[in-house]
Amino acid sequence: MEHTPETHSKEVDIYRDTWVRFLGYANEVGETFRALVPVSAVWASYAVATAYVSADALDKGRKAAAAHAEDYGKAARVAVAVVDTFVWQALASVAIPGFTINRVCAASLFLLGKTTRWPLPVRKWTTTAIGLSTIPFIITPIDRSVDFLLDSSLRKLYGEGEKHE
Repeated sequence: MEHTPETHSKEVDIYRDTWVRFLGYANEVGETFRALVPVSAVWASYAVATAYVSADALDKGRKAAAAHAEDYGKAARVAVAVVDTFVWQALASVAIPGFTINRVCAASLFLLGKTTRWPLPVRKWTTTAIGLSTIPFIITPIDRSVDFLLDSSLRKLYGEGEKHE
């Protein structure tokens, strides 16, 4: 790979380019284990994912403030960066995938109860495995759907080109 000044100067975004991004999936993992752990553990997984979403939004606001330090509309640009990132992450990383995995696991547990004679612990662990295996398949469609939703609504209020990055 040829190294150019652009490849060396690109700042690593810890919320998108490192292992930290997996904290955004904490609630999906929590939902997959719902049948096996106390509900407080599931809610704790949502707290981790929400902390990730909030930290990413604040980071994007900080970066927007630095990038527009001399601009007249700095406050508006910072607000747009924070709101866009928070709303996008809240939908794409917490609300929609959490609901999706919850329903996949609930349906799996129900169907396994109706179609097998497996003991309950086996059905619960199978449900957890199904939920965990579903996560990689839902990420891209949910991300793209949330982009479309925000592009068609909220982002029209503040113009194109202000997407979370």
